Amino acid sequence: MSEYVIFDNEKVIEYIKKVGSFFDNDAVISSNEFGDGNLNLVFRVQDTGGNSIIVKQALPYARCVGESWPLTLDRARIEANVLKRHAAVCPANTAKVLHHDSTLAVTVLEDLGQLQILRSALNKAQTFTNLGRDIAHYLARTSFYHSSFYLSPTNKKALVTEFTNPELCAITEDLFFDDPYRQSERNQYPQALESHVAKLRNNVPLLLEIAKLKAKFLTASEALLHGDIHTGSIFVGTHETKVIDPEFGFFGPIGFDLGSFIGNLLLNYCAQQGRIKALPQRRKMQIYLLDTISVCLREFYVNWLSLAQQDTKDLALQASGFAEHFLISVLQDSVGYCGSELIRRTIGLAHVADIDEIEDEQTRLLVQQQALLLGEQQALLLGEQLILNAKNCQSVEDIYQLIIGSVQ
Repeated sequence: MSEYVIFDNEKVIEYIKKVGSFFDNDAVISSNEFGDGNLNLVFRVQDTGGNSIIVKQALPYARCVGESWPLTLDRARIEANVLKRHAAVCPANTAKVLHHDSTLAVTVLEDLGQLQILRSALNKAQTFTNLGRDIAHYLARTSFYHSSFYLSPTNKKALVTEFTNPELCAITEDLFFDDPYRQSERNQYPQALESHVAKLRNNVPLLLEIAKLKAKFLTASEALLHGDIHTGSIFVGTHETKVIDPEFGFFGPIGFDLGSFIGNLLLNYCAQQGRIKALPQRRKMQIYLLDTISVCLREFYVNWLSLAQQDTKDLALQASGFAEHFLISVLQDSVGYCGSELIRRTIGLAHVADIDEIEDEQTRLLVQQQALLLGEQQALLLGEQLILNAKNCQSVEDIYQLIIGSVQ
């Protein structure tokens, strides 16, 4: 099996047996392909004794579109190596890589089946006390220890080259910063939202801020990012949080990951309008989501600043007040990227089940409008408000107040 072949359940069993070491030699093993993502095949391979592993294979095209959208297989190498590097500095919150094969674009991972996908759990109104703190811990440690504050310039430049990810970054560039603001066959939204989309596309100040966000995404190699940290790439349990799927990983602006995570919590906040009918229960869930955002922002700032004060290697970057100055710019970026995540997930290609799987069409439309519309008449875009006001935020409290004011 030296040449690339696309796995099925039989082929993945054959491969795992050849690799060995995961199961006893005489074990009876089975496989089930259960991936429901946009890009890859995902198999659970297990024996009759309850031992199991996850085998993920990159396809040479986007699974959600088909062969008309070819993709590099090198993303599997990048994903495996991001996981390894992130696990080295934050093992508690990073899925463990057990094996990687670049030729077949295959990565073998620990099975996190004892946990739940965060998106599904939130859609069922389940809450997790440690979520905001755990993700803040993950984002702070993985970004700080892969930034110029800690890495030598030579080492960092080598890593930037190693994790150059042009094809998947191009997807983000198109879906985040281009498609929602122009006519594109990839965009997907109800006809009823057409007038609201037209207003977005004619909002000159908004387009200027989107251009700034894209420029920073293209040029700011601040740290090794996950690159796609939404609620579908996080496993959760009562006492455990694990991050998976960093195939979009690259060196980029630190605020992008933080903003993407917060944006997905806000998408769920909007979706609960159509998921929980009873007002007291709905408000309880929405307050939980806002509290989680608050904890994540605060803990990220505190953790990152503590790491900078203790472990900054660069002499110039040790200057009093510089870490605080840098973090404010990161937080401002995160607000802008949060807003762009809200907009692109509502009218672009890759929607979220939080909203799309609301059964009643009229309710779903109202939720989509809530994600898109708030403002002067309680109807301006939430994403727009965050993007346009990001630079006014000078603290974690400013960001939280902006979010609170925009969702109410």
